[in-house]
Amino acid sequence: MTAAGAASGGHPDSAADVIVVGAGPAGATAATYLARSGVDVLLLEKSTFPRDKVCGDGLTPRGVKQVLALGIDVSGDDWLRNRGLRVVGGGRSIELDWPTLQDFPDFGLVRTRRDFDQMLADLAVKSGARLHQGTSVTGPVVDEKSGRIIGVTAKTEAGPRTFRAPLVLSADGVSARLALAMGIGKNEKRPLGVAVRQYYASPARTHDDFLESHLELWDRSDPRDPKLLPGYGWIFGLGDGTVNVGLGMLNSSKAFGRTDYRKLLRTWLDGTPEEWGLREAQAIGPVGGAGLPMGFNRTPHYGRGLVLLGDSAGAVNPFNGEGIAYAMESAALAAESVLQALGRPEGPSREAALEGYSAAMKEHLGSYYRLGGIFSTLIGKPAIMKTATRLGLPRKHLMYLVLKLLAGLYDGRDGDWADKVVRTLNSLAPSV
Repeated sequence: MTAAGAASGGHPDSAADVIVVGAGPAGATAATYLARSGVDVLLLEKSTFPRDKVCGDGLTPRGVKQVLALGIDVSGDDWLRNRGLRVVGGGRSIELDWPTLQDFPDFGLVRTRRDFDQMLADLAVKSGARLHQGTSVTGPVVDEKSGRIIGVTAKTEAGPRTFRAPLVLSADGVSARLALAMGIGKNEKRPLGVAVRQYYASPARTHDDFLESHLELWDRSDPRDPKLLPGYGWIFGLGDGTVNVGLGMLNSSKAFGRTDYRKLLRTWLDGTPEEWGLREAQAIGPVGGAGLPMGFNRTPHYGRGLVLLGDSAGAVNPFNGEGIAYAMESAALAAESVLQALGRPEGPSREAALEGYSAAMKEHLGSYYRLGGIFSTLIGKPAIMKTATRLGLPRKHLMYLVLKLLAGLYDGRDGDWADKVVRTLNSLAPSV
């Protein structure tokens, strides 16, 4: 145990330099980077691996970049590679290859969260982090004098337990239990989404070179009166005879919170071709649902010893609902600030390094997410989405720009005309 861990007192396995709450992509990535640098890390996970998570299971090149940065080999059969995005809407379909960029690879990946999260947690352990599974964190331990978080309480199979560290990284997902307990509420003006998904046995759709996104969801249960439904859908082949199918809706839609999302999914899929196999008889397991906290809807990202990562920081992209890439990006930025902080003595200099994480997140994604907030407001209106889809999809040049904007796939320097347009839009938007 390190000096910082020993100073916390208690059982040797209950103290560390840093506690990371949540072993999903954000938490496991942060734990890996910190442990590789010699930091004593406790990684606390409420579930037991392998465990499932509601997600599309797809990684855009932005997410692939983070996977590669961890030194993970993606050439094996566990990964299904894709070359781009297929956009469906307005009676049309267009296939867009992932762009060739300096900052991101030109391919995406698909792998179930059940496997992906297990792999990342194993990597964190291999790097030196101490993983406690079946450990549900119930709240913070706060120093009465300073008001700083100095540990967490948790429920375990063996009973209640307290873990202590001078820094706590919260990667506990959309619930953001620790942030709420520390008085960090969410900004109701920021976008919020909800997604549902289900797996299907679908040999016809399981092998696909493209991730497929549906910009219009139609209820065609009555062929004489098809209805345009709010939201967007996806079909991601998994390469093993199954597909991940789901849909999302934003709180900018009037139907948000008043819609039976599982029924909406069923209604949409009943209108797809029979040969795709997306019917109740081919369903695998139950429909899962999850909230999508977007656009930095919870700030500050650092305060009083608590660092917010991933979903707990509201880091989901409001343009496309992508969360994994941004969770891992937040983890990398947080790890850098934490390493700088731990290398300094306690006091103002250490706090300045930790505050640097909040500044880095704002600089990295603040303006882009403000643009995403505007976009989410517009697409929440089915009529606007229908018109934009009808006018946009036939224009491949325009859709190339839209792809770069919505997926955050543009170079931060140089690049082509589309990169320059996206950078210009970002410069005009105020930072979150």
